[in-house]
Amino acid sequence: MMIVDPIKNILKRGAESAKFKYSLIISAIGMVHVCLVALFSFLQVLPMVLINIGSVTTYIICLVVIRQDGDMRGVFYATYLEIIVQSFAATICIGWRFGFPQYVIALVPFGYYMCHALIEDKRRYTIATILGLIAFGSFVSCRLLSVFFGPVYQLDIPEAVELGVYIFNTFCNFGFLFMVTAIFLVEMQTATNQLQKQNAILDTMANVDPLTGLYNRRSMHNFLSDAQDSQEEAPFCLVMCDIDYFKKINDTYGHDAGDLVLREVARMAREHVGQQGHACRWGGEEMLLIIRGDVEQARRIAEDIRQEVSSFAFGVKGQTIHCSITIGVALHQGGNTIDHTITHADDNLYYGKRNGKNRVVSDLELRAG
Repeated sequence: MMIVDPIKNILKRGAESAKFKYSLIISAIGMVHVCLVALFSFLQVLPMVLINIGSVTTYIICLVVIRQDGDMRGVFYATYLEIIVQSFAATICIGWRFGFPQYVIALVPFGYYMCHALIEDKRRYTIATILGLIAFGSFVSCRLLSVFFGPVYQLDIPEAVELGVYIFNTFCNFGFLFMVTAIFLVEMQTATNQLQKQNAILDTMANVDPLTGLYNRRSMHNFLSDAQDSQEEAPFCLVMCDIDYFKKINDTYGHDAGDLVLREVARMAREHVGQQGHACRWGGEEMLLIIRGDVEQARRIAEDIRQEVSSFAFGVKGQTIHCSITIGVALHQGGNTIDHTITHADDNLYYGKRNGKNRVVSDLELRAG
């Protein structure tokens, strides 16, 4: 775990920062060439020592270009060409058996990845394919060179050293492939996470009223349909709410004050409904609530909302104002349509408006009256 976490952090940072990602890749390749300088010095193959010193210098320049936000395509092409030149030079100098041409194989996925990252138009896959064919041709050419021409340096070294060099090249090649693949996978996961967040934001924007934070009518229709489908197992009531004298608040204190009152009342309604249903802005200052349960349960929640609204002090432009709310409650009966129940709740609401406001009206009150 102590090793895995730092690697994850490095890969994550590479996925989030292009500059860090390219610096990481170039630094890794450059370090391999530092090792090759030491290796060829040990083997006393002077041309390869000089070539790898040139390669290290090239990658140092590439790092400077990356950090100065220079031309990344140039860095990519320079890297591509350097690896091919290295493979040819190593094959000519010491032969095929040490495994240097296998670096060319890694250029194929590397080329597609870099073209996808750096080239935005449709040509990127064509360019990547051409580069892949060049890499393939280079690999085959190195093999043919080794068959028809012997190496310039006939190294007389133990088999263990030869095997060690081959394993080193194989390890570096697979390590490079692993690094590029891991960065690509982390990038994909990061992009997926960002897309999910964006979709969640868009979903919220499409389903939630921006002023009050309540669901909008579009969402409420879905909730109403679901509630109706499951009403046999879970009876529910519809509750219509309307802020009393809301137009007067707007006219007296301004629309900003009206928006503040509406947001606060919406918050109260949402908190009191909680997990027992859903609250939506039905239109203007009207709110429609779905509350799972019988009329008594719905009426109790509606009364709690009414009491909190009537006792709440709204601070508006240095002034304190009070308002009230009238609420109509209707139980959805089997066989009735949702529109019928909404109309029923609306009728109860306006009965309350006509008879004093600041009250909760359900069929229970009407029967008692």
